[in-house]
Amino acid sequence: MTPDFAIQGLERGDFRQNDHCRPASDSAPGPIVTQTAASLPPAIALMGPTASGKTRLAIQLAQALQGEVISVDSALVYRGMDIGTAKPTPAEREGVPHHLIDILDPVESFSTGQFRREALALMKDISERGRVPILAGGTLLYFQGLLQGLSELPAADPEVRLQIEHEANELGWSRLHQELARVDAPSALRIHPNDPQRIQRALEVFRVSGTPLSQLIASTRTPPLPFRCFKVTLAPGHRDVLNQLISTRFMHMLEQGLIEEVRKLHAREDLHADLPSMRAVGYRQVWAYLDDEYDRETMIEKAIIATRQFAKRQRTWLRKIGEANAYESGASTLVSTVIRDFTDFCKRHT
Repeated sequence: MTPDFAIQGLERGDFRQNDHCRPASDSAPGPIVTQTAASLPPAIALMGPTASGKTRLAIQLAQALQGEVISVDSALVYRGMDIGTAKPTPAEREGVPHHLIDILDPVESFSTGQFRREALALMKDISERGRVPILAGGTLLYFQGLLQGLSELPAADPEVRLQIEHEANELGWSRLHQELARVDAPSALRIHPNDPQRIQRALEVFRVSGTPLSQLIASTRTPPLPFRCFKVTLAPGHRDVLNQLISTRFMHMLEQGLIEEVRKLHAREDLHADLPSMRAVGYRQVWAYLDDEYDRETMIEKAIIATRQFAKRQRTWLRKIGEANAYESGASTLVSTVIRDFTDFCKRHT
């Protein structure tokens, strides 16, 4: 069985290259070329903090460039989680094909390795049909795994995971984080004591393989991405603008029925607050509100603060992205500028 994170690069070969870099109005086909570094098919990676306008820009680029959107969002994969994830409705997608949306039930999990596998297969299919893959979202761990590759790690072991969960229920995650510090200090330094999912995975890897997660990550890596990737980062010009957008959007989610959406999930016996789906920002705070942990006003305050903190971490990570093209969301010439720069990028890399 292939390990969960053992992602192999796409097979090298010949691709039928249409001129992906031309706008939709100019779709003259190009020649069949051998897939060298310069002739790898192009793709767009559209990254940015939450509430920065990535969804709308991705749709506009797809319409102009004959593209299809691949969601890079760990919450959009879940069915029944629409309002709190700002999931684009079929009408908002304006006929543009979207992928990796509504593919899982909230009780399931979706690892970075699974995302990379699915995304690479979709990118290959979209490109071979003469269209441009546009990866858009804010789950930067997914982007990192896709763009930089992943280390080969053991597959998930349900029995080991269940044992770790039992220990956490008896001892608390802080005690398990202390155990992680003893067996894998670098991972313990990197993983927050309040991050049970990553603590569980790091301990699971050590118990299954006998080797620290940090050591495995340092020793193996998957092949590079077999695409020429035009990296786009999108954000408002000032942090205060983004903070206001976050507040406004969350209040709009409440008006749309976010609490009722979470209430339906809360009523399911197979869902609980520690699942990856229910730890999504916004859902976590509404779930706690339904558990009577705090009142409505406190829930709103905590959700907005958590979203702003999340956006801050996203912006910090984005500043470290190499060779990225930064754009200000809301600019009047945003779409035309990105298309021009993407076309220039394609010309420079052919």
